Amino acid sequence: MKDLCVPVSHFGDDEIAEISLTIGGRKSTYNFRVESFPWEVEDELSRFDDELSQSLARIDRLKNAIRKYDQQWELIQIFTPTENSKHIQVLYRKKRS
Repeated sequence: MKDLCVPVSHFGDDEIAEISLTIGGRKSTYNFRVESFPWEVEDELSRFDDELSQSLARIDRLKNAIRKYDQQWELIQIFTPTENSKHIQVLYRKKRS
């Protein structure tokens, strides 16, 4: 599969972007969605006394959110959260039937 990077400014959380692409005279439409999931584990800090444990808790929380996500959408990319971010953003593409 070939990849195409299309910068989209002001693409907000939980918005759906629809992209139409024509290749060799064939038109295809793709739907993308950016979701934000909790990234901070402040509510669980009493259980974690070191940075490694906090990182593993964040990863576990994200894995559960991805696993439970609407199966009509496929995971495309997980964006790197900024330092001290309370949310992590994930890009999904609607599966084609």
